[in-house]
Amino acid sequence: MDYFLSEDQLEIREIARKVAEEKIKPVRAKYDEEGIFPWDIVEIFKQTDLFAVLVPEEYDGISGKVVDLSIVTEELSRVCGGISLAFGATGLGMYPILLSGSEEQKQKWLPAIAAGEKLAAFALTEANAGSDVGGIETTAVKDGNHYILNGTKQWITNGGEADIYTVFALTDKSKGARGASCFVVEKDTEGFSFGKKEDKLGIRASATRELAFDNCRIPKENLIGREGTGFMVAMKTFDKSRPMVGAQAVGIAQGALEEAALYAKQRHQFGKPISSFQAIQFMLADMATQVEAARALVMATARMIDAGVKRFAKESAMCKVFASDVAMKVTTDAVQILGGSGYMKEYPVEKMMRDAKITQIYEGTNQIQRSIIASNLLKEF
Repeated sequence: MDYFLSEDQLEIREIARKVAEEKIKPVRAKYDEEGIFPWDIVEIFKQTDLFAVLVPEEYDGISGKVVDLSIVTEELSRVCGGISLAFGATGLGMYPILLSGSEEQKQKWLPAIAAGEKLAAFALTEANAGSDVGGIETTAVKDGNHYILNGTKQWITNGGEADIYTVFALTDKSKGARGASCFVVEKDTEGFSFGKKEDKLGIRASATRELAFDNCRIPKENLIGREGTGFMVAMKTFDKSRPMVGAQAVGIAQGALEEAALYAKQRHQFGKPISSFQAIQFMLADMATQVEAARALVMATARMIDAGVKRFAKESAMCKVFASDVAMKVTTDAVQILGGSGYMKEYPVEKMMRDAKITQIYEGTNQIQRSIIASNLLKEF
């Protein structure tokens, strides 16, 4: 379908596609197998100004629009969902600063992100808190001109590799979620360390680590917004970042569809290509329809957000849940079409199926997304 992209958006898409095809595709299997963080690809993102797409022009970026972020995310994820997260997770980590930070905080950290000099990460999840923000146990105690952080964060994307972390901690335990606040913690801060790199099912080229805070002292100027507004900062961030997860899912599904269609034309059984069999044709037709429907929902939601609509939590959750379910279905069907070959690491679809699964889980599981959709829907009646 034609989404009537502007000339600038078409150029952004072309750059992202070229990077994905020429630089990421040749190394994606190696990074997946070895679980290496793709610093050489990050350098290419930097050189091609892809990180600048994350940031508005007033902070030395070139866009900041959700549509543009979605375009880049889809193109990179079409080739490798794991490597794409060096870009996508930096956007997630940046959003609390962009959406809720002071002008001084934006001027301090956003230009470095736009230039690709610093990666970012978002740190909310803990052993007993993920979707339940009120369950976090990490604390931040005011001490003069500083806050002292203590606690741990779990499963943090870009953990250990990023330079800038937006961290959620309780400044008032008695208030639950309303006692949470958000802080910027820089990588080399004393008392801030990292656990082991997690060994994951998919997105293996992306680093996932535990963060540990042991009397970690940060300046009071690193508080984003006011004390007690952390829950709202997190929700505002998720509402705006979930279309990027949707775009990642669409990209993974699109890549799997392409691999399946090409294989179906090349693989012969009973003297003819399997693409000539109606059973395979119908699978491919359904896969293509599902991918396009998911892309349309992601793009419509992204455009709505960029247009300045004030409330979009329902639509943001919809595009995330629908696209991620499509990604899981389409990648599974791609493996089926490839048959025995699909189960082998020699072909990329088994990796795509593994990568797709996380899109149903992070930034709020799909069960949580459905709760958000229903809650907002019922308010309309």
